[in-house]
Amino acid sequence: QVQLVESGGGLVQAGGSLRLSCASSGLTFSSYAMDWFRQAPGKEREFVAAISWNSITYYSDSVKGRFIISRDNAKNTVYLQMNSLKPEDTAVYYCAASRDGRVGPLRLRVGVTEYAYWGQGTQVTVSS
Repeated sequence: QVQLVESGGGLVQAGGSLRLSCASSGLTFSSYAMDWFRQAPGKEREFVAAISWNSITYYSDSVKGRFIISRDNAKNTVYLQMNSLKPEDTAVYYCAASRDGRVGPLRLRVGVTEYAYWGQGTQVTVSS
């Protein structure tokens, strides 16, 4: 049984930092691209960042320069280091696994249904 479990969310003041983790089990982690998405109340789920199986990264414009995605294949875990947080970063953050190998801007063309597995989400709240 495949599981993706996010952790590290919480309440932080604007300008602060958080590090999210997504621990996986039951899948060949090193074969999957891993992405982070977020969904704010009343808004659609949006792409945040992606890292390919060989660690090529891509970020949405809204987080580029502030967030860093990384992976540790030995620990079957993907991370999202979030710096200089803003109130508009408040959302539930989800990790997702996909065998789709597209990188760079092409990553935005990967449909939601092409992600094989999703985590349950972790809440990030940034106060002003």
